[in-house]
Amino acid sequence: MEEKVNKYLGEIKEFAATGKEQLEEFRIKFLSKKGIVPSLFAEMKSVAPEKRKEMGQFLNELKKTAQLKVEELKSSLEAKTESGSSNADLSLPADYISLGSRHPLSIVRNKIIDIFSRIGYGVSEGPEIEDDWHNFTALNFPEEHPARDMQDTFFIDKNPDNLPDGSQVALRTHTSSVQIRTMENEQPPIRTIFPGRVFRNEAISARAHCIFHQVEGLYIDENVSFADLKQSLYYFATEMFGEGTKTRFRPSYFPFTEPSAEMDISCFICDGKGCNVCKYTGWVEILGCGMVDPNVLENCNIDSKKYTGFAFGMGIERITMLKYQINDIRNFFENDIRFLKQFESAV
Repeated sequence: MEEKVNKYLGEIKEFAATGKEQLEEFRIKFLSKKGIVPSLFAEMKSVAPEKRKEMGQFLNELKKTAQLKVEELKSSLEAKTESGSSNADLSLPADYISLGSRHPLSIVRNKIIDIFSRIGYGVSEGPEIEDDWHNFTALNFPEEHPARDMQDTFFIDKNPDNLPDGSQVALRTHTSSVQIRTMENEQPPIRTIFPGRVFRNEAISARAHCIFHQVEGLYIDENVSFADLKQSLYYFATEMFGEGTKTRFRPSYFPFTEPSAEMDISCFICDGKGCNVCKYTGWVEILGCGMVDPNVLENCNIDSKKYTGFAFGMGIERITMLKYQINDIRNFFENDIRFLKQFESAV
């Protein structure tokens, strides 16, 4: 019997499993109820009484060696599986990896860019920290002009060394500043849009925020008319909100355009019948627009007698709230996964 034990000890030590099935066969062979180790313990009855103690120690060593071998090989195989070894158990369920979703503001921003790119508009960007000239003065906001009170501004510094006396630096209040930079550096024809983040010193509420996003557009060329502006915006409204969307223009005022207007679309929630979203008027305002004021063209060294143009601007948050019927602008900035997951399939 001692020879048997020594033979099995050698077999156990030399054994190497290449898979879980092979390891399980080894375990059954040596450690199952009908395996070699229990069978040897059963043969102890035939061993002489004076040798049972010694033989029992041999059998305990055999059992312990077999158990350690099984545990060692099991750990080794599991480690290989986790590291992507070809020995991986392909029947195991895969780990679910949750994919992120695009932010609704990014979805709508990209949609707006795509719509206008189809009719020849490029995309331009500018700095978020602006000087007084580009943010106000060149846009027909003279110093002390009451129109400056239309926007509450985050001023950063006054009279910095690299600017003329009296100049101020602020977080831009609109992307109209990029219009000025574009007209200063390019000659007509100019046809481009300006998406970007803007800042205003406003109290945060369900309808307003101190940070929001705009897309402004500019078209400068010879013989550009208000009719061209209207047709461009008709096209945008239809592409963004769908066929059957009605539009109307109302006279308005902006320092950098003349004449100026605001554009409304028919409320698609109530089909123009009246609801709390459109305040029971059947119409919802989506943007401001107008013909570029000749003073703005001249400030950028563009001949206002030769060239005309139009500009428009819209808030991405407002368009997104209308498109997806979101009633609180703060949802866009809170990064609530439950809110963002709703847009996984949005296009």
